Amino acid sequence: MTTITFEPPASTRKKSRAQVPTSLPSRPPRALVGKLVLLVVGLGLGATIGSALTAETKSQLVAPGGVNIFIGNLTGLVGMYLALVMLLLVSRLPIVERIVGFDGLLHFHRRLGPWPIGLLVAHALFITIGYAQSAKSGLFHELNVMVTSYPYMIIATVALVIMVIIGISSIRFIRSRLRREVWWSIHLYMYLALALSFAHVIALGPSFVGHPLARILWSFIWLATAGLVLVFRVGLPVFRTLRHGLRVVEIRRESPGITSVICSGRHLERLRVSGGQFFEWRFLTPKMWWQAHPYSLSAVPRPPYLRLTVKHVGDHSSSLVNLRPGTRVAIEGPYGAFTPHALRSGKAVLIAGGIGITAMRSLLEDLSKTAKPIVVVRATQGEDVVFRDELVSLAKHRRGSFHEFVGPRDQVRFDETTLRNLVPDLTQRDVYLCGPKGFVHDVGRMLREIGISPERIHHEAFSL
Repeated sequence: MTTITFEPPASTRKKSRAQVPTSLPSRPPRALVGKLVLLVVGLGLGATIGSALTAETKSQLVAPGGVNIFIGNLTGLVGMYLALVMLLLVSRLPIVERIVGFDGLLHFHRRLGPWPIGLLVAHALFITIGYAQSAKSGLFHELNVMVTSYPYMIIATVALVIMVIIGISSIRFIRSRLRREVWWSIHLYMYLALALSFAHVIALGPSFVGHPLARILWSFIWLATAGLVLVFRVGLPVFRTLRHGLRVVEIRRESPGITSVICSGRHLERLRVSGGQFFEWRFLTPKMWWQAHPYSLSAVPRPPYLRLTVKHVGDHSSSLVNLRPGTRVAIEGPYGAFTPHALRSGKAVLIAGGIGITAMRSLLEDLSKTAKPIVVVRATQGEDVVFRDELVSLAKHRRGSFHEFVGPRDQVRFDETTLRNLVPDLTQRDVYLCGPKGFVHDVGRMLREIGISPERIHHEAFSL
């Protein structure tokens, strides 16, 4: 790895110039492990469906309400199983996260999200209709009987209401109008909802009543899921926070609206992190301690220092400029598959838009000389091209080149022709693409139209 690195705080610069980056790279992804995880999840889903099918007899199905009760049991079991899979996705299991990345986990989480909630609503509806048909009573009367007479039904109803509220808050029209902190706080109640619903599943589910082995297995699945969430969302971040003891040492203004936060800590040479990755940062001040935000490293760690660089686009990012030296910092991560491990062809093109320069800068530092990286930066104004000198030096050191396109879109052309002229062997390279979502979407589509395989397009999109 090159010794070209970011400048440490001015007060410690003379002492630390003799140091070289010695942080460990992140572990490479293992595709076989990912396939095994998918196999286990698929087998679990098959077993869940099988337990619902074998729990019903022919006489129960032909009885009044039997079919609806069966559908209710099936949708309930599958819905709960998929809800647990959703929790596993947000537990950020490292062996999976290294393969699909943080964005990939969130993508699958969002795609899966409507299914468990929809299935659980269907479960409640079909079960109520089925029991009403069986008892030959009205729908609302039977609903009242079930909620007030059956064990654990009140808390299960509360759990379902919570899930529905969470589902409604995730609708794009509503989500876009909620502050990130509000939306995040609402979603935390999913843990409570699943905990509340557990007892009624075990106590009333036909697949578990009179089947102690099935109860034990289902309980183990729940406990294992909860354990993984606690270990990787709570335990590991707390361990790393205490181990490294990060504190803010300097706030550096890179340009108007863009600020770097430099932190120092202990044993950073033991922190496995690659260029291009990010952490969830929690700055422990009275107003900021309760919320964590994702920010990319803008340089490979130079023990004992870390640097993150953010653009002021919201309340949290704008308030970082007011942090004081000595502020304690809690971290969760590192996350992201936007790393040198993703390189397949040996050579790379790095395309950054706006603040995407930050992640691209650390990625560039971590690439080998054989990558011969061609770095392309797109920005509306020159002051947005932060770390220009560092990028030029890093690219040159790796036998690559640096190019920038600065100006309004209608005045500065950046299209397929421009890119092909700049990179004649474009289709033989991997492309790393980073920036705001719109930029990543548009350039990614252009790259696919050029003929670059999706497997060679690695992207990191920022939500601004």
